[in-house]
Amino acid sequence: MAVVTCENCGAKNRVNEEAAQKSLQAVCGRCGGKLTADEGAQAASAGDKPITVTDASFARDVLGGGGQPVLLDCWAEWCGPCRMIAPALNELAAESQGRYRIAKLNVDENPQTSAQFGVRSIPTLLIFKHGQLVERIVGAQPKQAIAARLAAHI
Repeated sequence: MAVVTCENCGAKNRVNEEAAQKSLQAVCGRCGGKLTADEGAQAASAGDKPITVTDASFARDVLGGGGQPVLLDCWAEWCGPCRMIAPALNELAAESQGRYRIAKLNVDENPQTSAQFGVRSIPTLLIFKHGQLVERIVGAQPKQAIAARLAAHI
Protein backbone atom coordinates (compact mmCIF):
# COMPACT_ATOMS: atom_id res chain seq x y z
CA MET A 1 0.00 0.00 0.00
CA ALA A 2 1.27 3.45 -0.96
CA VAL A 3 0.43 6.58 1.02
CA VAL A 4 -0.80 9.36 -1.28
CA THR A 5 -1.51 12.94 -0.21
CA CYS A 6 -4.69 14.45 -1.66
CA GLU A 7 -3.94 17.66 -3.55
CA ASN A 8 -7.40 19.04 -2.69
CA CYS A 9 -7.46 18.73 1.10
CA GLY A 10 -4.00 17.46 2.12
CA ALA A 11 -5.31 14.21 3.65
CA LYS A 12 -3.03 11.18 3.51
CA ASN A 13 -4.65 8.14 1.88
CA ARG A 14 -3.59 4.51 1.57
CA VAL A 15 -3.82 3.41 -2.04
CA ASN A 16 -3.77 -0.21 -3.16
CA GLU A 17 -1.02 -0.25 -5.79
CA GLU A 18 -2.43 -3.36 -7.51
CA ALA A 19 -5.80 -1.70 -7.98
CA ALA A 20 -4.11 1.48 -9.25
CA GLN A 21 -2.23 -0.56 -11.86
CA LYS A 22 -5.56 -2.03 -13.04
CA SER A 23 -6.77 1.54 -13.70
CA LEU A 24 -9.27 1.61 -10.83
CA GLN A 25 -9.78 5.21 -9.70
CA ALA A 26 -8.64 5.91 -6.14
CA VAL A 27 -10.45 8.68 -4.26
CA CYS A 28 -9.64 10.63 -1.11
CA GLY A 29 -11.32 9.30 2.02
CA ARG A 30 -11.88 12.82 3.38
CA CYS A 31 -13.02 14.95 0.43
CA GLY A 32 -13.74 12.38 -2.31
CA GLY A 33 -11.25 14.00 -4.73
CA LYS A 34 -9.60 11.79 -7.32
CA LEU A 35 -6.11 10.51 -6.52
CA THR A 36 -3.84 9.88 -9.48
CA ALA A 37 -0.81 7.70 -10.08
CA ASP A 38 1.23 10.91 -10.40
CA GLU A 39 0.42 11.71 -6.79
CA GLY A 40 1.81 8.33 -5.77
CA ALA A 41 5.03 9.17 -7.60
CA GLN A 42 5.00 12.58 -5.93
CA ALA A 43 4.71 10.96 -2.52
CA ALA A 44 7.61 8.65 -3.31
CA SER A 45 9.82 11.57 -4.34
CA ALA A 46 8.76 13.99 -1.61
CA GLY A 47 10.34 17.38 -1.93
CA ASP A 48 10.41 17.72 -5.71
CA LYS A 49 7.07 19.58 -5.75
CA PRO A 50 5.50 22.01 -3.30
CA ILE A 51 3.22 20.32 -0.80
CA THR A 52 -0.32 21.58 -0.22
CA VAL A 53 -0.95 22.67 3.36
CA THR A 54 -4.34 23.22 5.01
CA ASP A 55 -5.36 24.61 8.40
CA ALA A 56 -5.67 20.98 9.56
CA SER A 57 -2.26 19.87 8.29
CA PHE A 58 -0.27 23.04 9.06
CA ALA A 59 1.16 21.92 12.40
CA ARG A 60 2.29 18.56 11.03
CA ASP A 61 3.57 19.70 7.62
CA VAL A 62 5.17 23.05 8.52
CA LEU A 63 5.79 23.30 12.24
CA GLY A 64 6.84 19.65 12.37
CA GLY A 65 9.60 20.26 9.82
CA GLY A 66 12.29 20.14 12.52
CA GLY A 67 15.62 21.70 11.53
CA GLN A 68 14.75 21.63 7.84
CA PRO A 69 13.51 25.07 6.71
CA VAL A 70 9.99 25.19 5.28
CA LEU A 71 8.99 28.03 2.95
CA LEU A 72 5.21 28.50 3.12
CA ASP A 73 3.67 30.32 0.16
CA CYS A 74 0.45 32.06 1.26
CA TRP A 75 -1.46 32.56 -2.00
CA ALA A 76 -4.90 32.70 -3.66
CA GLU A 77 -6.09 31.55 -7.08
CA TRP A 78 -7.25 35.04 -8.13
CA CYS A 79 -3.90 36.69 -7.26
CA GLY A 80 -1.82 37.58 -10.33
CA PRO A 81 1.49 38.05 -8.46
CA CYS A 82 0.91 34.69 -6.72
CA ARG A 83 0.58 32.98 -10.11
CA MET A 84 3.64 34.89 -11.29
CA ILE A 85 5.96 33.44 -8.60
CA ALA A 86 4.49 29.91 -8.68
CA PRO A 87 6.92 28.63 -11.37
CA ALA A 88 9.90 29.92 -9.35
CA LEU A 89 8.64 28.09 -6.26
CA ASN A 90 8.14 24.90 -8.29
CA GLU A 91 11.74 25.20 -9.51
CA LEU A 92 13.03 25.79 -5.97
CA ALA A 93 11.16 22.68 -4.79
CA ALA A 94 12.68 20.62 -7.61
CA GLU A 95 16.16 21.93 -6.72
CA SER A 96 15.81 21.42 -2.95
CA GLN A 97 17.67 18.08 -2.72
CA GLY A 98 16.20 17.62 0.76
CA ARG A 99 17.75 20.80 2.18
CA TYR A 100 14.37 22.54 2.56
CA ARG A 101 10.70 22.11 1.69
CA ILE A 102 8.30 24.33 -0.21
CA ALA A 103 4.64 24.37 0.89
CA LYS A 104 1.56 26.23 -0.38
CA LEU A 105 -1.38 27.51 1.68
CA ASN A 106 -4.47 28.86 -0.10
CA VAL A 107 -5.53 31.75 2.16
CA ASP A 108 -9.11 31.77 0.88
CA GLU A 109 -9.62 28.14 1.86
CA ASN A 110 -7.54 28.25 5.07
CA PRO A 111 -8.28 31.51 6.93
CA GLN A 112 -7.24 30.24 10.37
CA THR A 113 -3.53 29.80 9.58
CA SER A 114 -3.29 32.97 7.49
CA ALA A 115 -4.90 34.98 10.33
CA GLN A 116 -2.61 33.36 12.92
CA PHE A 117 0.44 34.75 11.11
CA GLY A 118 -1.09 38.10 10.15
CA VAL A 119 -1.09 37.55 6.40
CA ARG A 120 -2.69 40.75 5.10
CA SER A 121 -1.37 40.83 1.55
CA ILE A 122 -0.39 38.11 -0.87
CA PRO A 123 1.82 36.62 -1.93
CA THR A 124 3.42 36.32 1.49
CA LEU A 125 6.22 33.79 1.92
CA LEU A 126 6.87 32.61 5.47
CA ILE A 127 10.04 30.70 6.32
CA PHE A 128 9.86 28.36 9.33
CA LYS A 129 12.69 26.52 11.06
CA HIS A 130 12.44 24.37 14.20
CA GLY A 131 8.71 25.18 14.25
CA GLN A 132 9.30 28.93 14.50
CA LEU A 133 8.69 31.70 11.99
CA VAL A 134 12.15 33.03 11.11
CA GLU A 135 11.46 35.23 8.08
CA ARG A 136 8.62 36.91 6.17
CA ILE A 137 8.79 37.96 2.50
CA VAL A 138 5.86 40.07 1.27
CA GLY A 139 5.14 40.59 -2.41
CA ALA A 140 6.39 39.02 -5.61
CA GLN A 141 10.14 38.52 -5.62
CA PRO A 142 12.48 37.03 -8.24
CA LYS A 143 13.57 33.43 -7.77
CA GLN A 144 17.14 34.46 -6.90
CA ALA A 145 15.95 36.73 -4.07
CA ILE A 146 13.71 34.01 -2.61
CA ALA A 147 16.51 31.42 -2.91
CA ALA A 148 18.97 33.72 -1.15
CA ARG A 149 16.60 34.38 1.76
CA LEU A 150 15.86 30.66 2.05
CA ALA A 151 19.57 29.72 1.84
CA ALA A 152 20.29 31.93 4.86
CA HIS A 153 18.31 29.45 6.99
CA ILE A 154 19.77 26.17 5.68
